[in-house]
Amino acid sequence: MWSTAFPSFLIGLREGLEAGLVVSILVATVVRSGRRAQLRQVWLGVLAAAALALSFGMVLTFTAASLSSSAQEVFGGTMSVIAVGFVTMMVFWMRRSARGLSGDLRAQVAAALELSAGALVTTAFLAVGREGLESALFLWSNMQAVGQTAGPAIGAAVGLLVSVAACWALYRRVLKIDLAAFFTRTGVLLVVIAAGVLAYGLRDLQEGGVLPGNAALAVHLGAGRDAGSWYGTLLQGVFNLSPQMTWLQVVTYAGYLAVVMPLFLHRSGAPRLSRLLLGPAGRRAATDSTAPAVAPEASGTPAGAGRPQRRPAWAVPVALVAVPGFVAGTAVVAGSGKPVAAATVTVSDAKDQCGRGFSTPPPGQQTFQMHNAGGRTSEVYLVDPATGAVYGEIEGLAPGTTRPLTATIGAGDYAWRCVPTDGTAVTSAAVHVTGAPDAKAVAPVAEDDLKAPLDAYRAYVQAGLADLSGQTRKLQEDVRAGDLSAARTDWLTAHLKYASLGAAYGTFADFDGKINGRPDGLPDGVADKDFSGFHRLEYGLWHNQPATDLAPVADQLAADVDGLAKAFPAQQFDPTDLPLRTHEILENTLQFELTGDTDQGSGSNLATAQANLAGTQELLTVLQPLIAARAPETLATVHNDAKRLDDLLTATRRADGSRPAVQQLDPRTRMQLNGATSQLLEDLAPIPDLLEIRKSA
Repeated sequence: MWSTAFPSFLIGLREGLEAGLVVSILVATVVRSGRRAQLRQVWLGVLAAAALALSFGMVLTFTAASLSSSAQEVFGGTMSVIAVGFVTMMVFWMRRSARGLSGDLRAQVAAALELSAGALVTTAFLAVGREGLESALFLWSNMQAVGQTAGPAIGAAVGLLVSVAACWALYRRVLKIDLAAFFTRTGVLLVVIAAGVLAYGLRDLQEGGVLPGNAALAVHLGAGRDAGSWYGTLLQGVFNLSPQMTWLQVVTYAGYLAVVMPLFLHRSGAPRLSRLLLGPAGRRAATDSTAPAVAPEASGTPAGAGRPQRRPAWAVPVALVAVPGFVAGTAVVAGSGKPVAAATVTVSDAKDQCGRGFSTPPPGQQTFQMHNAGGRTSEVYLVDPATGAVYGEIEGLAPGTTRPLTATIGAGDYAWRCVPTDGTAVTSAAVHVTGAPDAKAVAPVAEDDLKAPLDAYRAYVQAGLADLSGQTRKLQEDVRAGDLSAARTDWLTAHLKYASLGAAYGTFADFDGKINGRPDGLPDGVADKDFSGFHRLEYGLWHNQPATDLAPVADQLAADVDGLAKAFPAQQFDPTDLPLRTHEILENTLQFELTGDTDQGSGSNLATAQANLAGTQELLTVLQPLIAARAPETLATVHNDAKRLDDLLTATRRADGSRPAVQQLDPRTRMQLNGATSQLLEDLAPIPDLLEIRKSA
């Protein structure tokens, strides 16, 4: 998350500091003028500017959400390009205008004080509002670039809080910083970030069909590299260099930096921005303050005192802050309608009825109202009629009912396939769509396609259970002989073998609870009579219980493992479970092993996590042909993720081969392990849907 948070942190810090310095100048000028009572007008203008910026961000977000898929790409790309233009002008403007900004603002405040409270509010609003609108647009564009994550929002919030604290410290003369160096260095970083946002925006416009060259890839940063590594995360999160970049992106990224960076750095000895706080007095005043100091309040009655109130005191503040939100909300409500749905499409087992009402749809995200006019519950698929690849589907559509089906339409052929329960599949006439990028479809998987991977995995589990039987008998002999030191070593060997068979847990039925059950939820905990298996033996071995007490536990464990090995060949294994377990094994690992929740004294959770990973990799091996034919890029990413996690787990081994308990790891290592596991889980998540058995096959 740190990599996606940093760019927004920098934006929040820099823009917040710029706005904060402006507010400091306004406050200091009002106070020095002896009009402290009118500070509320300054703060009112600031609040109104903040409300406008937040409302603008809300309009951007909800406008994008209400558009079709292709329109979202165009809208996001256009806003990104505009944001880059604004931020580029901003960094140059700040350097060029720093010398005279303080004097200009003071003159505006002096004029406003002679006019009315409304003029002072307007001055504060205009001075801060520009920064707020720029921040909202650039933050929104950067969030679009890094994807759906909390990092950018957290980074921006932290940056704004730090800027507020820094401005207060400058104002109170408890902090002195070289503002010229600060704005120059952050300007350099913002130029780099802006280059990435520009490249991302152009890719959006390419995917939306506005610009050409979407398929002309110049670089593939993920090829042969670990996209989840620290450097891959840095490239994507901070610099917005995605794993795939087109020639247009690469040329524009490099060209922007080649032109803008030298221009920005030219004459970097620009006027010291500490003068921004000092006005025309220049260096002479620099010895007095780094920020606008609060002069003693002048005597006399503040201007405007005693004037009759023509309206409630709260009316103007509420109006100024609420109006932007009201306008934004109205715009959202007015424009939040979903894309217009296509005409109702009929689902039926009659050949001339399936797909009736379907005509060539426009490109982009479309919603079809699917109505089952037949007499049987049906599944319905939007498919490529030549390959059977699925663009969208509905399962269990009952007779007489209507449900929406949303799919992204690109260039290609489309037809409806109606599959009634216990009936024959019927395919509608096809239509052809042009003038858009290709849409992604999933090649269907039939039950027979999973037969070979399932047989291979059953053989792997059967062989593993045979080894496990021998290992638990050796463990049983150790305990009966009273050699508890050997028993601890052999316990770990046997338990890791069982952990590597994790994908088969669902077929082990009641045996799993007997062999690997935990004391959680048992009335007497670790002393409960129903606590048995590996973890019960672990508790006894590492809590110095005598061999006589542990012998019955070891006997029962060996008997249960032998029983499982004999029963397994006859147990049923649902083929659809196979893809699910690629994800579920590591979910349990993250929840139980990497938290130390299952540790009963051995401190072996890290070794168990690595055995779970080995079981996951075995599953991926048998499923590899099916995944590679449908999503080769997913397979490459998952392999990189798995290697990264395996390397991290291997690195926890000490020189003598032992490992620390999870609780003994330093926070950085734990964070790395949790992050690598979470990343692998995220990249494994599409596999169950990718390999779902579909009747359209």
